[in-house]
Amino acid sequence: MNSISSITLQQDEPTWQHLLSNAIDDPKALLEHLNLPQNLLDGAQKGSDLFSMKVPEPYLSRIEPGNPKDPLLRQVLPLNDELADVSGFVADPLAEMDANHSDGLIHKYKGRVLLILSGACAINCRYCFRRHFPYQENRLGSEQWQQVLNYLKSDPTISEVIFSGGDPLATSDNRLERMIRDLEEIPHLSRLRIHSRLPIVIPQRVTDRLLQILRDSRFSTVMVLHANHPNELDGSTAESAKRMKDSHITVLNQAVLLKGINDQVDVLQQLSEKLFEQGILPYYLFTLDPVKGAAHFDIPDEEAVKLHQQMQAVLPGYLVPKLAREIPGKTEKTLLF
Repeated sequence: MNSISSITLQQDEPTWQHLLSNAIDDPKALLEHLNLPQNLLDGAQKGSDLFSMKVPEPYLSRIEPGNPKDPLLRQVLPLNDELADVSGFVADPLAEMDANHSDGLIHKYKGRVLLILSGACAINCRYCFRRHFPYQENRLGSEQWQQVLNYLKSDPTISEVIFSGGDPLATSDNRLERMIRDLEEIPHLSRLRIHSRLPIVIPQRVTDRLLQILRDSRFSTVMVLHANHPNELDGSTAESAKRMKDSHITVLNQAVLLKGINDQVDVLQQLSEKLFEQGILPYYLFTLDPVKGAAHFDIPDEEAVKLHQQMQAVLPGYLVPKLAREIPGKTEKTLLF
């Protein structure tokens, strides 16, 4: 296992690959580094055995040492609560397997298709709705990739491709470029959307090469980031967002409403304002997908609606994200307010 002591930051800024491969996956080392009570270790280890812990150094540096209630820590530290079997919380909360038409491809909504580029993430969020997803059965090798291309070619109603995962930016720039070039050969595709947490947790992932690839593409490109709390945003995330905007990439954010992390209007207000300061537009605020192991983060819909109303009272409309839930079988996101 990697531990804190194995991370040796170079004099020059480390590459994103170095930071990703040296992410901390040892709960004991994390607790020791952050000076947290060792009575958290049992639950952290048991939770990590179910869904591995992973915390990269740039994100770790934003966590307050000695504070077990730190909102960033709570997103990544496994707890005993994850072992609870709660009715209604299931392995596939969005019924994605019903829309898994080809290996690595999910087609639920008209006009757009989601591709699972990688099962890897830079950080394993404890509330992740794909924490039980069968990534090994959805690997996009050359044969599976050709099947995806054939599927897309056969349906001219599809205009947008969404890169997802895992985290699609956990894959290499070379592979991303090859995939984008293949997709550009399909004339009815016009937009590329990338859903990634990497520019938040490892801002170094926004490389010159990545930006050049996206600038050179004929697609209109949208980068949907994922930050849940204003403390996740710092100078490095601001720089990565600016570089994307300067490359004519539309940069949005989606957040998940999480109990004990961002379920207060002042936190949500600060998140929207800080996102906008960094050139990122608040897009969606999702209620929790009922995935097994994450019930302790859940907030009732009526409370979520109340928080959203409070946001509307203190923010201009363009800083209020849409409050939504994704319901299996629906042909669109369900707006709650």
